[in-house]
Amino acid sequence: MLNLTNKVAFVTGGASGIGEASALMLARQGAKVAVVDLKIEAAQKIADAIKATGGEAIALVADVSDPKEVENAVANTVLHLGRLDIAVNNAGIGGEQAPTADQSIEGWRKVISVNLDGVFFCSKFEIPAMLKNGGGSIINIASILGQVAFANSSGYVAAKHGVVGLTQTTAVEYATQGIRVNSVGPGFISTPLLGALPKEALGPIAALHAMKRLGKSEEVAALVTFLASDEASFITGNYYPVDGGYLSV
Repeated sequence: MLNLTNKVAFVTGGASGIGEASALMLARQGAKVAVVDLKIEAAQKIADAIKATGGEAIALVADVSDPKEVENAVANTVLHLGRLDIAVNNAGIGGEQAPTADQSIEGWRKVISVNLDGVFFCSKFEIPAMLKNGGGSIINIASILGQVAFANSSGYVAAKHGVVGLTQTTAVEYATQGIRVNSVGPGFISTPLLGALPKEALGPIAALHAMKRLGKSEEVAALVTFLASDEASFITGNYYPVDGGYLSV
């Protein structure tokens, strides 16, 4: 058990997949949770699930590619839950599947806007809120593709490499001010994002991992929750894969 009592967590993309699992797991450890998503009804469903088990949660809507919406969501978290201690910057999209020269300009900009700009905007507004409390923990959800290439996904790969670099830089900048910043690199996880692929593609993708299976959102959330806790007090500026051995194959 990791004691997160009296901690307040802000989870983007919190209504499904890794974000949902992280929100629920953080709440089980005692954190109050702001579930942030594009769809308020979906976010409210997760917030209600947390409250049904005795936890405290609110649902907020925000497009992480819009800095004003992110600023408002962070402000509303502090307003309604009192502070900000933990941030899980998880919201992301898959992007176009095409060779680099065939990627559309619009597709490139969209995936960079959500997957990289979104993490920057979240960090920009989370950090001042955390500094008011003397610190906090930011966990940026990157990807195994933040370390290696993957054909036909140049926008996604570039964004996730950027998230890792942003994580390291932010960690160094705020290390003496009580804010820890780490990134998590999931392998291919069984989430709605992966569900967009044809079923016949999932077997070959699972085979890319040493464990020969897809990951579960809860397996990523377990690491997120540890990094959010005081048990990880000397851990910052690092990248942690949760990948079933993908990067070792």
